[in-house]
Amino acid sequence: AASRRAKMAAAEKRVVGVAPAGYTALTVKFGERQRSPHCLLVKEHQVREGAGTTHPPRRTLFVLNVPPYCSPDSLSRLFARCGRVQSVDICEKPGPGEKKEKITSKFFNHKPVTGFQVAYVVFRKPAGVQAAKALSQEGPLLISTETHPVKTGISKWIASYADSVVDQEELKAEVDAYMQDYDKKIAEEEAKAAKEEGVPDEEGWVKVTRKGRKPGLPRTEAANLRVLEREKQKRARKELLNFYAWQHRETKREHIAQLRKKFEEDKQRIALMRAQRKFRPY
Repeated sequence: AASRRAKMAAAEKRVVGVAPAGYTALTVKFGERQRSPHCLLVKEHQVREGAGTTHPPRRTLFVLNVPPYCSPDSLSRLFARCGRVQSVDICEKPGPGEKKEKITSKFFNHKPVTGFQVAYVVFRKPAGVQAAKALSQEGPLLISTETHPVKTGISKWIASYADSVVDQEELKAEVDAYMQDYDKKIAEEEAKAAKEEGVPDEEGWVKVTRKGRKPGLPRTEAANLRVLEREKQKRARKELLNFYAWQHRETKREHIAQLRKKFEEDKQRIALMRAQRKFRPY
């Protein structure tokens, strides 16, 4: 009962906008018709000094409890009244440190939003962070407005389906750009390896690569098929040869019988040579 009362008290605090220590609660609503508000927990994002990051200190607002229907554009419009927004980055959860920027693709590595997330809102000036925290004194902020509505229901499904249809020209352009970057990276690595080939390091060791007198040849598809066929034939011979125990015993008996027959033939031949006085073993 005590734990239930504690949970109810915590829920009441979240509803009325009481935030945990260090955070400021901002009440938002999806639209004007929504009755119960939703709380966004915000605070100034702080990082260690000297850490290279895309979320600079004093200009970045860290936002918790971001609902799935909030997009970077809607958050940017929501905080635009506080100052010019430079960028909005939505993540699944906060990490221990800032990660490197990842190349986003429209066609690959697309993961749908399934729950509440966190966001980093970067302002042009530090005053934007303080103005955003001061929004807690105002009434509930609207995420979906008449001028900038957030799509829901059938309109959202239609938009999702339209986005899922792949444009061949855009896909080809993205794949070509990726392959160009990959070829450029491989060329740089080969040039670096060629430059360092034969040059000893600080301890006097020389790095040995495959580009020597007998460089390793890449295995083609035909070579792979030949290797697989040889392995298949070898495995088939091994399986068919002496498959049963009685076959193994019969093979041994036949081998011993052949040895005995050859031994008797050799004895007869030696006896014949002795009779003809042609047998001289020494």
